[in-house]
Amino acid sequence: MQRRTSDPATHDVVIVGGGHNALVASAYLARAGLTVVVLERLDHVGGAAVSERPWPGVDARLSRYSYLVSLLPQRIIRDLGLDIRLKRRRYSSYTPDPTAPERGILVDTQDAAATAASFLRVTGDAAEASRFAAFSERLAPLARTVFPTMTDPLPAASALRARLGDDALWEAVVEQPLGALLRDSLDTDIARGIALTDGLIGTFAKADDASLRQNRCFLYHVIGGGTGDWDVPVGGMGQVTAELERAARAAGAEIRTGVTVTAVTPDGEVTTPTETLRGRLVLSGVGPAVLSELLGEDPAASPEGAQVKLNMLLTRLPRLKDEQVAPTAAFAGTFHINETMTQLDAAHARAAGGGIPDPLPAEIYCHSLTDPTILGAQLRASGAQTLTLFGLHVPHRIAAGGDNDALRAELLAAAQRSLDSVLAEPIEDCLYETADGRPCIEARTTEDLQQSLGMRGGDIFHGALSWPWLDGDADPVTPAERWGVATGHERILVCGSGATRGGAVSGVGGHNAASAALEILRG
Repeated sequence: MQRRTSDPATHDVVIVGGGHNALVASAYLARAGLTVVVLERLDHVGGAAVSERPWPGVDARLSRYSYLVSLLPQRIIRDLGLDIRLKRRRYSSYTPDPTAPERGILVDTQDAAATAASFLRVTGDAAEASRFAAFSERLAPLARTVFPTMTDPLPAASALRARLGDDALWEAVVEQPLGALLRDSLDTDIARGIALTDGLIGTFAKADDASLRQNRCFLYHVIGGGTGDWDVPVGGMGQVTAELERAARAAGAEIRTGVTVTAVTPDGEVTTPTETLRGRLVLSGVGPAVLSELLGEDPAASPEGAQVKLNMLLTRLPRLKDEQVAPTAAFAGTFHINETMTQLDAAHARAAGGGIPDPLPAEIYCHSLTDPTILGAQLRASGAQTLTLFGLHVPHRIAAGGDNDALRAELLAAAQRSLDSVLAEPIEDCLYETADGRPCIEARTTEDLQQSLGMRGGDIFHGALSWPWLDGDADPVTPAERWGVATGHERILVCGSGATRGGAVSGVGGHNAASAALEILRG
């Protein structure tokens, strides 16, 4: 598309922020013939979707922030010609019994009998495994109905509800606090907790929170790919970003790193320390709170993340107190620690009062079991493995204004205590060490996310998640409203996780912002 000579814009589209959604948007727009420039503050693109070597001299490329993929539609992969491979994990989860960690529930997607036996061993209820499987099956139509709409204009809630054809399920997930559905579907505290964690990743809420924050988070976690599966990106999350950057550059998008945007105006001016660019449209890949600051406005709300993330490199996997489950099976899926429904609600109450939960609810992933390529040849040969621990119910209010170094150490200790409670040996004994003797373990707090990635409040979703459809009384008029990427300004669209269907590594915000932009600029 050729720009009119009377148009004072320097570019058709200026994109602020170079996260994975910005790369998706830039690739689509450049492929359509528009002039596009991406401005990224850091010296690399990708935002939270990056692989890094946290420990000097150690050849381990960890997905340092985001780590699994579920919500990235195949449509985007096909449209942009991306070489992205995702590997499915055989084991869905392993959950030791907090009261008797010598036994645990191993959900094996290829062996229903073994799964049933592990449920029986922990719960004493021969039917709980069947209830758990039935719960997943009941949610399946919701995933098949909602996920295909993620790259279309926002559907009406009433239309989706009718398409689902299950009013009871819709009401249980969309209109009533999640806790009721879990209690109706499952009989044991530990099984309810396994299910509840999908509603609490990065979200500070109780099972029965009237805000339904946990329900919205739960929905996004169970609809991915139309199945709810969460897969490991081969080569690490950095491979996803590398492919998106390649596609964007190949399409003709200009990508500038090391450029700090200092101001944005509603009429499309984007100011940096060295120049002012003008876009016919501006796409914001930064959080809504950051965009408000750039516009000189007061943010409507203060985002708040609620997690701590630990990255580890081990010489070997630790031994479990549960001798009936091999560590290679337990750590191959999602390893739940101290996450019964009762424990999760108690942890929320503790954190709401300003304290760090003890025990800290956490879940662990071992990416190197599924994808050994993230380790160098010598590390692979030695039996080394990575571990990623994601601790829940650590709201930013605990970190804000305090000593982040002290908090990081305190959270690291709390996470290690929680993990050690189900191990037959301290995790510290298994940590790999750098050449100068430093253990390969790091904690990333919400304050770290705010400082390193510009995520206000360490909120990995850039703000409260919204339902991926139109409210009943919504009447979208503009393309931006129809695609869920509108701001209060006609020439500024949201293309990041702050979009209506944002959150996680999905590219959906970028796809939808590009779709709206093309309608506007071609209309």
